[in-house]
Amino acid sequence: MGPVVLRVATPEQTREIGARLGRAAAAGDRFLLQGPFGAGKTTFVQGLAAGLEVTTPVSSPSFVIETRYRGRLTLYHIDLYRLDSIEDALVESLEEDLYADGVSAVEWAEHLPARLREDSTLIRFEIDHDNESARSLTLITTQAHLRDAVK
Repeated sequence: MGPVVLRVATPEQTREIGARLGRAAAAGDRFLLQGPFGAGKTTFVQGLAAGLEVTTPVSSPSFVIETRYRGRLTLYHIDLYRLDSIEDALVESLEEDLYADGVSAVEWAEHLPARLREDSTLIRFEIDHDNESARSLTLITTQAHLRDAVK
């Protein structure tokens, strides 16, 4: 299966893609989010949380690294922006959450060790420089239920 490329014109459309994936998400699904600062990663996670029936407002966990939200499934929202390298103790803690029975969303996932990126859904965010609010989201996954959610 090749990548699915989604073009969005507004942050609301980015949230809606997240919500569709959240409604389709199953326990153990992991979303690895990559893209430049301001590309819509946290906006996507806000939608993902809505689709998981999380009622608590979602914000970027940059300074705390991880925030957990209760919904239909627990959402583990992890932001690795401030980390150049991950200490072994932190890797162990993240690994427990990444493989827990909830759903994980990792911003700046390129900082994760390769072994923790396996069997995950990768979403690359790109800013359209001709239209500052437009984005391209490239979804790479082997999970049919997630691919179907965004068709």
